[in-house]
Amino acid sequence: MAAARRLKRVVASQTGFLNLKATSDPEGLVSSSRKRVNKNKKKNWNKHSDINDVEEFLEDVRHQERTTGGLISEKSDDSLFFLDIGQPKKLEQKVEPVEGRKRKGKTQRPLRIDLILQRDSLVPPPKDVLAYQQPNAKKLRRIAQKAEQLAAKGVVPRRQKRLLDRRPIEQKAKKAVTEANNNPDRDFYNIWDQETKETADPWYLQQTGKKRVTRPVRLNEKPSVLPAVEVIAPGGSYNPDFFSHQALLQEAHEVEVKKQKQEDKIEKQLAVNKEDTATEETTLREQVEGLVEEEIEDDDEASDEDEEGAAVGAIALAEKKTEKQRKKEKAEKIKEQQRLASKLQTKQQQQLFQLRSIKATIRNEEHKTKSRQIKRKTQQEAQKAQPRRLGKLKFQAPDMEVQLSDELAGSLRQLKPEGSILKDRFKSLQKRNLIEPRERAKFKRRLKLKYVEKRAFKEIT
Repeated sequence: MAAARRLKRVVASQTGFLNLKATSDPEGLVSSSRKRVNKNKKKNWNKHSDINDVEEFLEDVRHQERTTGGLISEKSDDSLFFLDIGQPKKLEQKVEPVEGRKRKGKTQRPLRIDLILQRDSLVPPPKDVLAYQQPNAKKLRRIAQKAEQLAAKGVVPRRQKRLLDRRPIEQKAKKAVTEANNNPDRDFYNIWDQETKETADPWYLQQTGKKRVTRPVRLNEKPSVLPAVEVIAPGGSYNPDFFSHQALLQEAHEVEVKKQKQEDKIEKQLAVNKEDTATEETTLREQVEGLVEEEIEDDDEASDEDEEGAAVGAIALAEKKTEKQRKKEKAEKIKEQQRLASKLQTKQQQQLFQLRSIKATIRNEEHKTKSRQIKRKTQQEAQKAQPRRLGKLKFQAPDMEVQLSDELAGSLRQLKPEGSILKDRFKSLQKRNLIEPRERAKFKRRLKLKYVEKRAFKEIT
C-alpha cells in the first residue's frame, strides 16, 4: 500500500500527467506541496494516514458476509451459479376452493410486519462466551483426565468402590390389594410410635442430608427418679388402720414442729437485745463526751513530744555501724544458713527410716478418699429424688392432707373431697424438675380508684 502511494506521487510529479480529481488548480500549473508530519508520534497516525482503501476493503468483506454468509472467493461454484433450463411446464391441476380465500390463483404472502422482523443478514449472532464458561473448568478437566488414566490402569476410585461394596436393598414386593382390618395375619403397626421407619438407603440419606439427626442419649434420661403419681401412705385411706394412721399423724406432726422451729429462729434473730437499749446513764455519758478530758489530753501531748525527740536521737546514733560489726553479722548469717541446710539434710535422712509410717499414712488417706467418694455418690443418688433449684424461687412442698381421728369417715358416702387435682399435678411437675417453681402474679393497679356519686344517686339521697 505504501509502495502504490509512492508510485502515484512519482507519476504525478512527472510532466504531462493529468490528475482526474478536482483540485483548486485546474490547470495543474501550481504544484501542491505535501505537508510534512512527524509520524513518530502516535497522535498523528490516524490524523495524517490515508486508510480509505483499507476501509473500502473491509466494507466489501462485511457486505459479502451479510449477503452470502461469507467471502465469495471461498464459495464453491455450485453455490454461486446454476444451470438455466428454462421455465418448467406447470401441470394442470384442479384446485379445490378453500374457505377463507377471496381470489383464485393467488398464494398467501407474508405480512410486511413479519418481513420487517425477519433477519436480513446471514452473519451468525456473536457467541456468548459466558454461557460456555464453567467454574473450576481447568480443575475439573484435570480431575477427568486423572480419572481416565486410572481407569486405563484398572484402578477404581474410592467413591465408586464404596458404591460397589454397599449391600443391595432387599426390596419387598408390594401387595396390590390392601389387607382388610379384620385379617389376623396382617403386620402389627403401632400408631403411637414416634420413630418413623425409613425405607431408603441410609448411605443415600446421609449423602443427601435427609437423614434424621440421632437423638442424644442424655435427653432420654429423666430429670428425676420420682414417679409421676406418688401413692399416698396407708394412713391416708378413708378407712385406715390405727397404727398406719398414727404413723401418718406423727409424720405430719414432725413437719409442723420443723416449721415452728424455723419461725422461732427467725424471730430470735430479729429480736432486739435488752443490753443494747439506751438508759439515762448512757445518754448522759454521751452528752458529756469530750468536755472533761481536755486538760489530760494536753499533758499527754507534751510528754509524747519529748519521747519522740529522744527516739530520733537514738536512731541517728544507731544508724552507723563499724566494719567489725558488719563482718560479725555476715558470719552469723552464713552460720544460720549452714545450720538450716544441715537440719534439712538430717530430716531427709530420718524420713528413710519412716517409710512404714509414711505408707500407713498414705493407706489411711486412700481409705478416707474412698469413703468420701462413696458418701458423695450416695448424696448424689439421694439428690436425684429431691427437687433442684431451677429458677429464682425455691420449691415448697405442699401441706400434707391428713384427717384427725374424729374426722375419719366410716364409708365413701360420708367422705368429703379435699385438695385439688390441678394443684397436685402442678406441684408434681415442679417436684420432678420438669418446670421451675412459680408463684401467682400479683395484680397491681396503676391508677387509684375514684368514687363519684352519680346524679341519679344524688337525687334519691
